[in-house]
Amino acid sequence: MSAGGRTIVNEYSATKRRAVDDFWTTQAPCTHCLQLYDSDEALLDALEGFIATGIRQGDAIVVIATPSHRLELDRRLAYAGFDPAAAAERGQYLPLDAAELLARFTDNGVPDEARFRCVIDGLLLRARKHYPTVRAFGEMVGLLWADGHYASTARLEEMWSRVCHDNNLALFCAYPRAGFDAAPAFAAQIEAAHSQACPF
Repeated sequence: MSAGGRTIVNEYSATKRRAVDDFWTTQAPCTHCLQLYDSDEALLDALEGFIATGIRQGDAIVVIATPSHRLELDRRLAYAGFDPAAAAERGQYLPLDAAELLARFTDNGVPDEARFRCVIDGLLLRARKHYPTVRAFGEMVGLLWADGHYASTARLEEMWSRVCHDNNLALFCAYPRAGFDAAPAFAAQIEAAHSQACPF
């Protein structure tokens, strides 16, 4: 009975992995995708698929995330047969700390667009040195929202949308679902800023 249970779980996991991979493979190069997640596992399942698909397609990958999520993502990628350290060494994988990067262009939770563009344009330039197509994941918006900077979060999403449009960038943003309805008007603005919703 327990062995059968494990088989069912394994089959479900394989099915879900294929669905996640199929979703990211069919996304347009210029996409601003939003995920509202209920657990870190749901976030990391989607993020692993987003990154793994990019590596397989020869994209450069920019990951702007919390330390715990970067660590778990690297563990998952290694388990799936990728080498995050080698990808970083060849310039294909750029893992960055979300809080540190956010501090470079915000004051008291308010983003400055000129400084933001300077920071992000520099990252994209690095990423495109050897890889013309770039995809990025960002948790900076999630950090702003968690700190109660709702208007600033909506503004940052609009700034990201302009970056996506100007650079033909695929961008994946994620927020914990818990607390996302704390400011409904700004949550609606954030949803409207995205071109796609992640179904996972």
